[in-house]
Amino acid sequence: MLKSIRHTGIVVSDMNASLRFYRDLLGMEVWADFTDDSDYVQAVTGVPGADIWMIKMKAQDGSSVELLQYRSHPQETPTPRRSCDVGINHLAVEVEDIDALHKMLLEEGIEFNAPPIFSADRGAKVTYCRDPEGVIVELVEIVK
Repeated sequence: MLKSIRHTGIVVSDMNASLRFYRDLLGMEVWADFTDDSDYVQAVTGVPGADIWMIKMKAQDGSSVELLQYRSHPQETPTPRRSCDVGINHLAVEVEDIDALHKMLLEEGIEFNAPPIFSADRGAKVTYCRDPEGVIVELVEIVK
C-alpha cells in the first residue's frame, strides 16, 4: 500500500546546469551529493556498469527531487516532450510570488509557454517553463 511519494528522479546530461536551475533559481536545498557504481545501483536501475552522480534536493515542505547523471552512459538531451505526450511529462511546484519569479527566470533565459495566468477557478496562477534538460516544470502560486 502506498504511503507517500518519496521523490521525483530526473536524469540529466549536465548536472551543473540542472543544479543552477533547481538550486540557484528555484531555491531547492541540496541534502545529498554522491556517486554510486555499486552492484546495488546497477541491479536496481537495470543498467549494467552504471556509475551515477546523484544530487538530492528538497523544497521547503521537504518534498524531494533527485538529479541523476549517468557518468557511465553519457546522455544527449532528447527532443522536448509536448504537454500532451503520454507518460510522466511535468513536475509541478508551488512557488511564492510567481510574477517576480517569472520575471527573474525570463532574465536568466528560461523559456515559458505563457506568462503566469489564473486557473479557471481563479484559485491559482500558473505557468509552464522548461528546465535545462527540457523537462516541463509547472510553477503554481496558490492565491485563495
